[in-house]
Amino acid sequence: MAKPAKKLVIVTEKILLKKIAKIIEEAGATGYTVVETGGKGSRNVRSSGQPNVSDTTANIKFEILTENRDMAEDIADQIAIKFFNDYAGIAYICDAEVLYAHTFCGPDGC
Repeated sequence: MAKPAKKLVIVTEKILLKKIAKIIEEAGATGYTVVETGGKGSRNVRSSGQPNVSDTTANIKFEILTENRDMAEDIADQIAIKFFNDYAGIAYICDAEVLYAHTFCGPDGC
């Protein structure tokens, strides 16, 4: 049976990977997926001011499934406040359905 969820997506600079992962974990999310990504957006100049020639200036995309919108917004707000003034980034929330919820539920259950 499908369980409703919210999917928070964050696309930002790879240099922030560990800091963002810590925020996600401290917010109580049960996990996340992160992949390297690329593309074009409104910020054509990287915050480092350097061409994209090293691993530290690559982009990443986090996908986080949360049980409710409040948790997704809390994570997004913390990241935006701490990083998005100085680093390229975007965050958005989508509706999702988790099909195998036994691996999704938190320690308090579903």
